[in-house]
Amino acid sequence: MNRSKKILVLAPHVDDGEFGCGGSIHKLIKEGHQVRYVAFSDCKESIPKDLHPDTLSREMKVATKILGITDSHLYGFPVRRFNEQRQEILDTLINEKKNFSPDIVFTPCTKDIHQDHTTLTTEAIRAFKGITIYGYELPWNLLTLPSTCFITLDNEDIEKKIEAIMAYKSQSQRTYSSANYIKSLATTRGMRIQKSCAEVFEVIRLVL
Repeated sequence: MNRSKKILVLAPHVDDGEFGCGGSIHKLIKEGHQVRYVAFSDCKESIPKDLHPDTLSREMKVATKILGITDSHLYGFPVRRFNEQRQEILDTLINEKKNFSPDIVFTPCTKDIHQDHTTLTTEAIRAFKGITIYGYELPWNLLTLPSTCFITLDNEDIEKKIEAIMAYKSQSQRTYSSANYIKSLATTRGMRIQKSCAEVFEVIRLVL
């Protein structure tokens, strides 16, 4: 990117953005681009009873700071019920477009089968007409993997992505939260383009 751009990262739930494009976020911020991170649910309904209801929102603040994000916001949509609030989500996205005016939007890819991810991406495509949209991968939710865009990463980008994901201590039991998995996935993506590490994206809309 030749000039500084405004980049909006949409995360259906806290931590989705870190998993899907955490390395790219860190790289883009290093390059001088402005990144705003917006999560739509902190999944309070799914928090184990022995944890504070705000556990994930607190962890998100730590994780986004690790990646270098200084502009983040968390909305309060209930987890697994986004389809019931499509219009409210669309209105929220339109307000984000009006207030932030992004050049590029990152959102889950269109092959993601999680109900909340599907809803958010569908409404993002409606809201951000005329704006480039990239769909990030969360492999455990995908029927097929996107492979139409790669962002190369260096070791620092991957280490920061791992550190950010490790900040979600309440989610550490998930297999895909392990440092080995995160590093291996980035290495596998990099091999496809003869680079050491990368994240891969679906080009949902490209505006030149």
